[in-house]
Amino acid sequence: MRNRTILHVDMDAFYAAVEQLDNPALRGAPVVVGADPRKGSGRGVVSAASYEARAYGIHSAMPISMAYKACPSAHFLPPRFHRYHEISTKIMDIFYSFTPVMEPLSIDEAFLDCTGCGKLWGSPRETAEKIKAAIRSETGLTASVGVATNKSIAKIASELDKPDGLTVCDPGNEREFLAPLPAKALWGAGKKTVEVLHTMGLRTIGDVAASDRASLEKIMGKMGTHLWTLANGIDDRDVCPDWERKSFSEETTFEQDTGDDARLELTLMHLADTLSRRMRKSGLTCKTVSLKIRLEGFLTFTRSRTLDEPVNDTRSILDTALEAFRKFDREGKRVRLIGIAITGLQEPENRTERQLDLFGCPQEVADDVKKHRSADTLLDSLKERFGDKVTRATLLKDIHS
Repeated sequence: MRNRTILHVDMDAFYAAVEQLDNPALRGAPVVVGADPRKGSGRGVVSAASYEARAYGIHSAMPISMAYKACPSAHFLPPRFHRYHEISTKIMDIFYSFTPVMEPLSIDEAFLDCTGCGKLWGSPRETAEKIKAAIRSETGLTASVGVATNKSIAKIASELDKPDGLTVCDPGNEREFLAPLPAKALWGAGKKTVEVLHTMGLRTIGDVAASDRASLEKIMGKMGTHLWTLANGIDDRDVCPDWERKSFSEETTFEQDTGDDARLELTLMHLADTLSRRMRKSGLTCKTVSLKIRLEGFLTFTRSRTLDEPVNDTRSILDTALEAFRKFDREGKRVRLIGIAITGLQEPENRTERQLDLFGCPQEVADDVKKHRSADTLLDSLKERFGDKVTRATLLKDIHS
């Protein structure tokens, strides 16, 4: 059996890099994409940080207040998801131009199986170099690439030389390549898992590989066996070109806990508008809408509803979320965070508006649905042309006020 050629391509500080790409004045400066820091009193988190910002210890998922205190002179910017998705589409198209066996992991990273592509693109290293060059040429951005005989090692390799890096693990050298790396580098080894490994005296991947498999399984269950297998350079998982996104979500953390129902419902309107637009941009519909609500004291709840028919219009998503919100008994507690998630994503079926009636939908309801879909379509085209300065009149009120 011949060795596979698996690449993991990971864009460098993607959101922040796009902001620096679009605004040359930000290049070379610390950029933080995420919640409004409110001069250190903000309550959201960092979505992405440029490498200049990372030099100050700022990283994704860090509380935005801590990021501000670490570097108050950084440029703090709100996310522009429509722009990130636009660039991501170009990047995924580049990947497809090299191989049809491509598995996206997120908006800014993917696995590529380039086995057998040597006559087209050269050696595995030359293939990776050409992919990096194409990304830079067509988007102006950089990516880091790991090359190996399996997915796990390729993913680890892509992290070793960021930004704009290229690391190759040659066939037959898997265990030696992995051995000196810290155990936390194993794909799937989270903080608690690493703590358990450390208590067992296993601090490097080589330590895990040399440990007793049965002992690992006894202490950690199936995860122990999984980590032992990966540590020994074994990973038979295929790159799955039929991978599909399972969900979208949007949420807002308030600067101060709020009990204002009108403000909360307006926030849900913002979230539903953004989510529905992301779905339509991706050519998807959803079957399940979930409300996420975090109360003071960090108590978090979700309420989900599966719809009779798949949707991607703002009104359907909003109405479902509002129904869940209005039925939820907060027992007088204020809200710290509210969000909407959509799952059961699929490509829309081809239906005519007339078919709404065939499912027992009254004509006036069908007309209302058609009206809202038309408004969504118009707004999508206007936003595509003029950007986020175009919005619904009902969303002009500041949800943070």
